[in-house]
Amino acid sequence: MSKINGFVGRRNFLKLAGVGSLGIGVTAASTILWKGEPAIADNPPTSVKPQPISPDAALKSLVAGNQRFVEGKRLNPHQSKSRLQETALAQYPFAAILGCADSRVPAEIVFDQGLGDLFVVRVAGNVASPTAIGSLEFSTAVLGAQLIVVLGHTRCGAVSAAIKGNPLPGRIGSFVEEIKPSVESVRNKTGNLEENSVIANVQYQAQILAESSIILRGLIKEGKLKIVGGRYDLATGKVTIVT
Repeated sequence: MSKINGFVGRRNFLKLAGVGSLGIGVTAASTILWKGEPAIADNPPTSVKPQPISPDAALKSLVAGNQRFVEGKRLNPHQSKSRLQETALAQYPFAAILGCADSRVPAEIVFDQGLGDLFVVRVAGNVASPTAIGSLEFSTAVLGAQLIVVLGHTRCGAVSAAIKGNPLPGRIGSFVEEIKPSVESVRNKTGNLEENSVIANVQYQAQILAESSIILRGLIKEGKLKIVGGRYDLATGKVTIVT
């Protein structure tokens, strides 16, 4: 069995999802999906050896990196020319981030990480959309990331729009609708509605990831994955773990 850090490669990805018997249609789709990725899934280059890391160790590394960022003591790791060349051959991110697309919250910077360290999925409101979930399944089941952080932030425009509930043009309303359940869950709660909604949305999206994905749920059960939530403060740069 092809594995990276104990995780499945492309040949066993469908088995993990429990859909290996769906037949030719699924097989054809998987061939298209994984085409051009043999270095990642089947034959990791010997020059890049994955370092096993537990979910708790991954979280500890992110918390430490954020502390360096807040204190202005960034190490800017894994940003050398040699690292660039290594990651051109294969990637082994130790954590994945489902973050908001807000330009003020770049995950690699606020967690003081470098090339190949984080698999980052960003969408307004850090919404666990089907495509976001699929990307995170790939980052964990295939690439071996053992931690997912759902990262929300203060003064989030998507959350504010969900609170107001006004009609929105184009497809903006599509992701805002996905935030409204979390807003309603705290609308009658004491305190600042926007702040409460930001945290509730992080927790809600993390719950969706854990409950709606067979793959993620299986990895959690096996102790190979942890999903946590984080709140980023735009004013201070600090990430507070909220789940």
